Amino acid sequence: MAHGCYWGKCTFCDISLDYIKVYEPIAAKQIVDRMEELIESTQNTGFHFVDEAAPPALMREVALEILKRKLSVTWWTNIRFEKSFTYDLCRLLKASGCIAVSGGLEVASDRLLKLIDKGVTVDQVAIVNRNFTEAGIMIHAYLMYGFPTQTTQETIDSLEMVRQLFEIGILQSGFWHQFAMTAHSPVGLNPEKYNVINHSVEVGTFANNDMIHEEKSGMDHQQFSYGLKKSLFNYMHGVGFDLSLQEWFDFKVPRTTVPKFYIEDVLNNETFSGHKPNQKIVWLGGIPNLKMTTKTKKGITYENAMLEIHTKNEAVEIRVEKEIGEWIVQFIKDLKQNPKIKTFQQMKSDFEEKLQMDFDVFIYSKPAEKLKESALLVV
Repeated sequence: MAHGCYWGKCTFCDISLDYIKVYEPIAAKQIVDRMEELIESTQNTGFHFVDEAAPPALMREVALEILKRKLSVTWWTNIRFEKSFTYDLCRLLKASGCIAVSGGLEVASDRLLKLIDKGVTVDQVAIVNRNFTEAGIMIHAYLMYGFPTQTTQETIDSLEMVRQLFEIGILQSGFWHQFAMTAHSPVGLNPEKYNVINHSVEVGTFANNDMIHEEKSGMDHQQFSYGLKKSLFNYMHGVGFDLSLQEWFDFKVPRTTVPKFYIEDVLNNETFSGHKPNQKIVWLGGIPNLKMTTKTKKGITYENAMLEIHTKNEAVEIRVEKEIGEWIVQFIKDLKQNPKIKTFQQMKSDFEEKLQMDFDVFIYSKPAEKLKESALLVV
């Protein structure tokens, strides 16, 4: 989707080289044109985008273009765990054929994530993982141990964070990588800043990328390798969650300082920030049918309106006021017939102009919540 990395700050990465530093995205229409050409020439419909980190906004546009052309494809790519990956955006990606994402959680410690300049927190990663998982998209996490200045306590606490992510089912796959100091990364270019000694002084005939180094503290991170990988193998198979972290190591390690339900509490306490005026409205179902019914109680006749919505996976009925039901049907007809995407603000203005009602009251009502659960996305 894009050459280079739109973030380009991680201190373990070769951000001084053009393949990371020079960021050049491709237009969504051009990407999907190329997908169609490849389908035509190879008869294959599965795609792996090899981005350093695919940009969320571009992923959204590619997904919309795939749906617009009614292509039946599957695809996956590498991402950063951006807060912009809302539940609705993840559902849109899923609807377009996205089956999996891989991303760097690296060291599950906020101090070290800040030192890496990753631009994410453990809490943010947990929320994004939950969004992808609930949308039906599998997540593989790149995990790191041995980043300069990492302590034994931080390694164990990082493992506990990973254990909790797997235990509650919002991470499905992962792999621990030991930190490697590369010549073109900020750590490799300025090892003193990270309390690292560089022992690679000889110049080879071809490349000198992976540098032999040691920490000034004398910390041996290699000792954690077997225990981290063994525990992760078990977690990926859904077992070993109740074992003490000490069980995975053949030497004494400290108890974790992470609360037992830390990740669960993060998800339960997430705050909803509302919708932005320029977010796009997407409808994943067919045009709803509005069915009118009458009910007489104590001599008084009541008229009810029932919206019937059909999606790929289910049929849903939502009871609404007649005027609102009629507006919803017409709005969705316009949405599907007009190729120009409507924004959240346009939806709000249309509702208030035609019904003379407060849109904010409606959009957070129970019928609207059911509408969003079934087919209405705000991305």
